[in-house]
Formats: sequence, C-alpha cells, structure tokens
Amino acid sequence: MACGEREMLDNWLKLRRVFLLRKCAGLTSEQLKTASVEPSNLTLLGLLRHMTEVERWWFREKFLHENLPELHITKEYEDGDFDLVADADAEADYAAFLAETAACDAAVADIDLEELADDPRAPTGKVSLRWIYIHLLEEYAQHTGHADLIRERIDGATGV
Repeated sequence: MACGEREMLDNWLKLRRVFLLRKCAGLTSEQLKTASVEPSNLTLLGLLRHMTEVERWWFREKFLHENLPELHITKEYEDGDFDLVADADAEADYAAFLAETAACDAAVADIDLEELADDPRAPTGKVSLRWIYIHLLEEYAQHTGHADLIRERIDGATGV
C-alpha cells in the first residue's frame, strides 16, 4: 500500500485479473459457458474472452499501434467474445488470457505513464498510458461484479 504509482497500478491490475480467474476456478467448460443471470447472455467464459480482447486492444493495438488480428470478434459478431462461446474451447481461451496479459505487461513495462497515444474519441485526441491502466481497472471492477452474480447463480459460490 506504500509504493510508487506505476507499481501500484501494475499490482492492482494483476489483482483484478486474479479476481476474475478465481470466479472461473473449479467450474467445468459447460458451466463457464452458462448464461445464468437471465435475460443477460453474459457468461464467465465470455467475460474472460472479453477482458483478453480489452487488454489487447488498449495496450497493444491502441497504445502501441500493433496490427493484431481479432481473437473473437468478427464483422458478423461485434460481440463475438461474449456471443460465440457455445463452441469455444475454455482451456484455449484461458491460455489466451494468460498469454495476452503477459504480452501486455511486457509491452508497456518500460513506458512512462505520461506517454500519449492518439485517440480520436478522447476529448483531447490523446490518451495516456495512465488513463489506460485506470480504464482497465474500471473494466475489471465492472466485470468481476458481473462474474460474482453469474458464479453465484451457477453453484452458489460467492467471494471466490
């Protein structure tokens, strides 16, 4: 609780990732694909796939301008990360999450939080690496809240 800003942001992001993975722990592939909070189509596997896409997009594509293929999103399915889980391979998606988060960590490890990337949607036309970290923490906080509800409906587990 007493460290520099960068270390703190890195640690909070890693902790949020762990929280999401804990919500998925111990479930079968079919349970991970279960949309248990009707009428929502959200699943734990969909959330994991979404966060893989979100980190990839913000750190590597948006900030570093890497030209990477989509993992789950297609022209026909803009929300393929959420919508195309029925035939998904949960183990492969778990491995992709671990690989992508490690790649994101490595990609921005030596970049100053003040560095800017172009973002035409931002009011200033720019976004800082600091903002991206904070945005990802916001995304994880929102989606781990969703994951709590989904998991509780699947097997009654809370606070996993």
